[in-house]
Amino acid sequence: MGGLLLGSVALWGSSRLDWERPGALVPLALLALAGIAGLIATAGLARRVLGAVLALAGLAAAWLAVAADGGFAPRGLAVAGGLLIVTGGVLVVRHAADLPRLGARYQASNAKPSTDGDPDADLWRALSEGRDPTEGRS
Repeated sequence: MGGLLLGSVALWGSSRLDWERPGALVPLALLALAGIAGLIATAGLARRVLGAVLALAGLAAAWLAVAADGGFAPRGLAVAGGLLIVTGGVLVVRHAADLPRLGARYQASNAKPSTDGDPDADLWRALSEGRDPTEGRS
């Protein structure tokens, strides 16, 4: 995810330099930033699709920079930013299952924990398992 952040900063920085820059660099930089939040919030196939979209956005940014007129430094910075975003997107597609996910800590496991006789713990355990803890109590 660091590559996505660095790529986004590079695209934004390149858009601030004096050259005939394509207007799409800032939106692509913002897409990469939003992609970081999206990667944390998603999992599975959605995360892989988002990684592919980010890789395509990085390719678009690099292509726009190569095709534009202007100095070498601004175009080079934009190409480097695009390639960082491509690399980040490809790594996400490849290692999607290994990345942390928002709220994964709170998912109920398949293993049923043993009851220890503590009524409060039993109530919380039932909630974690998705059951109504008041069911069967009077």
